[in-house]
Amino acid sequence: MGDYGAPLFLAWQLTNDCTGRCLHCCEESGKDFVWKDEMDRAQCLSLARQIVENGIAYVAFGGGEPMGSPYVWEIFETLAKGGVEIKIETNGLDLDDAAVSRLKDMKIACVQISIDGKDAATHEKLRPGSGYKPAWEALERLAKAGLEPELVFIPTRINVGDASAVYEQAAKAGVRTFVTGPMMRLGRAAYAWDTLAASDEQWSEAVMSLKSIAATMKGPRLAIYPWGIQNEMKVRAESPQSMVLVVPNGRAKLLNALPFAVADLKTEPLKTAWPKVGAAWKSKEVQDFVARAQTDASLLRHANECWDLAVAA
Repeated sequence: MGDYGAPLFLAWQLTNDCTGRCLHCCEESGKDFVWKDEMDRAQCLSLARQIVENGIAYVAFGGGEPMGSPYVWEIFETLAKGGVEIKIETNGLDLDDAAVSRLKDMKIACVQISIDGKDAATHEKLRPGSGYKPAWEALERLAKAGLEPELVFIPTRINVGDASAVYEQAAKAGVRTFVTGPMMRLGRAAYAWDTLAASDEQWSEAVMSLKSIAATMKGPRLAIYPWGIQNEMKVRAESPQSMVLVVPNGRAKLLNALPFAVADLKTEPLKTAWPKVGAAWKSKEVQDFVARAQTDASLLRHANECWDLAVAA
């Protein structure tokens, strides 16, 4: 990351507000979990303009539910006009025909929607408030418009056996990529880990089944994330990505698994915040936290917090 004067990639959690209250949410989002100090319209648009000015190539929007932000379309328009590629992680509830048409006009690079079961009962048990049928309808709408959506499947002990069935459904819906990987031990999922996480054996069986079915049918590209969150932290600490995470209150963080915040983008320019991200990765505080988290999983429950970390850029 030291090769670049600005991040190549920015992950932006627009809001922690969400209609859903997913059991395995790594951000602890929901209607009752909106942060009181979330960025306002002027602050969001200022950051969007700075992203363009700094030549950042790619921005991924999550949350909460990013499409629920009242400023989301203005932000998208600012970035799209500036040549920034946009990815959206959404539950799909707001993607009607008009919204999909707008996204197509903006040449949105990627839209991801989660489906976590072969039927509504399973999906909605894991994702109360999200909606199974609307999610599929949004995927089909996006595919019909030529936006090549991606489907995300998060394995738990409740649904891990459904992975191949959902892959087959994705093929029929015109999905471009089937994205999956181990459940991340963060946020609400960290607290529910002992009762919700699939076993290593269950996950291995699901991976073998997915690879087998993907090899025998003309379906979506299969993208399987290789690591759990603890291993990811270790790899990133050794070789950080050229990216920064912006959480709903405008704090700049290193990674969704780490609680350290190095700058407040409500008041500090992105250009001066970026060197602090690189310095923070090298700091003793971050390196020690990552090392301790390899054996002390309780540290992962702090992921959504913002711990001030002063570093010399």
